[in-house]
Amino acid sequence: MAACDYSLSCSLYACVCQKHAKGQELFMKVCDHLNLLEKDYYGLVIWEMAAMKTWMDLTKEIRRQVQGANYNFTFNVKFYPPDPAQLSEDITRYYLCLQLRKDILQGRLPCSFVTLSLLGSYALQSELGEYDPEVHGNEYTKDMKMAQGQTKELEDKMMELHRTYRSMSPAQADLMFLENAKKLSMYGVDLHQAKDLDGVDIMLGVCSSGLLVYKDKLRINRFPWPKVLKVSYKRSSFFIKIRPSEVEHYESAIGFKLPNYKAAKKLWKVCVEHHTFFRLTSTEMATTPRKFLALGSKFRYSGRTQAQTRQASSLIDRPAPLFQRSSSKRNSRSLDGGILLRLLCVFPPQQAPMPTSPVLKTQTITISDITNSLRGNVTNKDIPLVHTETKTITYESAQPVDGLAERDLGVLLSAQTITSETISTTTTTQITKTVKGGVSETRIEKRIVITGDTEIDHDKALAQAIKEAKEQHPDMSVTKVVVHQETEISPE
Repeated sequence: MAACDYSLSCSLYACVCQKHAKGQELFMKVCDHLNLLEKDYYGLVIWEMAAMKTWMDLTKEIRRQVQGANYNFTFNVKFYPPDPAQLSEDITRYYLCLQLRKDILQGRLPCSFVTLSLLGSYALQSELGEYDPEVHGNEYTKDMKMAQGQTKELEDKMMELHRTYRSMSPAQADLMFLENAKKLSMYGVDLHQAKDLDGVDIMLGVCSSGLLVYKDKLRINRFPWPKVLKVSYKRSSFFIKIRPSEVEHYESAIGFKLPNYKAAKKLWKVCVEHHTFFRLTSTEMATTPRKFLALGSKFRYSGRTQAQTRQASSLIDRPAPLFQRSSSKRNSRSLDGGILLRLLCVFPPQQAPMPTSPVLKTQTITISDITNSLRGNVTNKDIPLVHTETKTITYESAQPVDGLAERDLGVLLSAQTITSETISTTTTTQITKTVKGGVSETRIEKRIVITGDTEIDHDKALAQAIKEAKEQHPDMSVTKVVVHQETEISPE
């Protein structure tokens, strides 16, 4: 079971997802509650840290993409439409306005004082309607947070412009807001930290038009999607292959260094998704081998493209949906926009079946969890599943037996295999109990494989493995420890 709480303008909504629910199920529940039909521009973000976001893969199980039992998602705009006027419904534009106001407030969408004043005045018109001195007074702009450290000068300018608007509906105000916001240089740019080949810190931005390169907050290069032949990554490096110009005869490749392998793969996926959404007419084109995507990875963007979304939007046949704007909740919040989704998932561990009689028993139990606490709840105290270096450990112990077991010389009493998987770790434990010469022997063989980017210090890993083995099973002897490294083949 999964319990979901999300906040939109301080409202509360709870939904229930099954243990193996995929991201699409949660996403659809949120969109249905928001009464949102043009949902392909939006997505769910997993926040690993305050400044590190990862887009949820809606085709995969939720619990496979997160760590821990408590985690936060946000419902964000994923693909910023180049022309918001082509969106069919007012409610879609309103949610886009909320996202842009949040981007401005958090510094992701910088703009000048003049533009900020103009956008703030349209936000006031959208939330409050026309200025009414008896209702609004002279201090109402304090509730409209448009920037960190907002000044009185900015608030006065927003109020001055707001008072001039007459016969402008909230929907028209949203459209004017978007028409001005889309002209900003950082509109819809998804930034990623990187370094160039000289080790200089830069930012790589992905947007609807292509790939952008920034240094010291200034754009120093731009690669439009039509000029990009291929994007790829290898380990922590990210590469783009550029189409030759009319005067050139050879393709050129440009490389960048990302903080780690995960960051490089994340950037590559964002590029693939944006290229597919904005450049292709259908996702079927992305499933066929293409040079742009010929990278060895099976990942493909599975949602609708912008062309398909616009076609579907043209077929929407319903009255304009009524929705509540933030102005009705001014006493409980600041009008800073934003759509926040918080999800608390509780996945109860499954109990391994207990034997009911001393008969020969062979069983295989596969448990796929996302937290160490869940793995530790497997009902078998002799098999602690822990993270260690990459190794294979074999334990053996012998105990005298009597009764019926004494007569079963060389008989296998039980065999058990337990496999636990996470995103980067696979732990397999095999337990066999046999009787030889009136002595019961227990043999535990544990294989733990952790995928990582760093090299393994084999001597240190071997010593650590022996130490942990003795601590975990002091009454058993370690007969074999094997430490080895598995290298993940990165797509070329």
